[in-house]
Amino acid sequence: MISFFEASLKQLSIHHTGNKLVEEYYKLSDAPLKIEDELLGNLLMQYFLKPFEKVNEVYRFYHPNDNLQLNEVFHFAHEIFENNALFHEDSQQLAKYLYDVANHPKIKSGELYVAYFEKVQIEGEQLDVLGIFKSETKDTYLKVYPELDGFNMSYEQEAISINKLDKGCLIFNVDKEEGYKIVVLDQSKSSNDSAVYWKDEFLKLKIRNDSYNQTNNVLGVYKNFVTQKLDDDYEISKADKIDLLNRSMKYFKEKETFDIEEFGNEVIGNAEGIESFKNYKKNYEEEFESPIADHFEIAESAVKKQARAYKSVLKLDKNFHIYIHGNKDMIEKGYDDDKSMNFYKVYFREEE
Repeated sequence: MISFFEASLKQLSIHHTGNKLVEEYYKLSDAPLKIEDELLGNLLMQYFLKPFEKVNEVYRFYHPNDNLQLNEVFHFAHEIFENNALFHEDSQQLAKYLYDVANHPKIKSGELYVAYFEKVQIEGEQLDVLGIFKSETKDTYLKVYPELDGFNMSYEQEAISINKLDKGCLIFNVDKEEGYKIVVLDQSKSSNDSAVYWKDEFLKLKIRNDSYNQTNNVLGVYKNFVTQKLDDDYEISKADKIDLLNRSMKYFKEKETFDIEEFGNEVIGNAEGIESFKNYKKNYEEEFESPIADHFEIAESAVKKQARAYKSVLKLDKNFHIYIHGNKDMIEKGYDDDKSMNFYKVYFREEE
């Protein structure tokens, strides 16, 4: 969805932000960085933009008071798009603001990069982009070089890998009234306050409610319904659960649009289960304030993403794994009284 084969990096300012809760400080640069080395410019383009090639979710700026002008990052992005002469000054303000909202002792210090790009493409449209990135992880690198009749080695500590962008966002100069188009990246693995501050506290983003998000949400909600909710309400075997997941994935791969009535009849297949799923979906919408339409176009990229999370494997103790891809009627579960053990009987025509 995002490509940058014609993109160019026009401006870059670098600052450092610490963690004020552990008495670290921020340091601002006086002027933008001058990039005169073409190779360095290409490496920076790869470092900043390449991680976004496979990002599909599009976000918008928002503010809890429903006034976009109160969103600080939106405000500075808008100023830069309107008057590029304010780029470096506003990059300094962004560094100060990030420092102020990083209110967790485990938030790491690091470099903040604010960059201005031209001709970055999203959804088929080339646009100017404001990029905000943060590097937190440092590595040590070895360098081998020839010397006299052999080789020697040196190393560099606290260096930054161009393949490990920790946090970033691209703000596309389009749809300003709706909060711009934004894609975001955060490599933090945990879900505590030290991880969510980038998207929730600093940027204040909400996901755009498009076909990708609708498809992704329904598949995610249905997977949780099958793997968690059904256990609470019914006695259902793991093979039956896998069959329900496989049927839903088949539906989304074969259809162009989602219709909840059609989905319920073709995938779930019984009135009680359909009603239970509709209630589960409704509770999700209310809890997360994320409405899911009963009818929408299916986004193939979201289906591919969710397919990786849909498991079709029966794990039996530590001896066997059974992969179920087709007709559930070809597998039967039973219990052997003599051995006091469960068993599965699998039917097939040919061994491959």
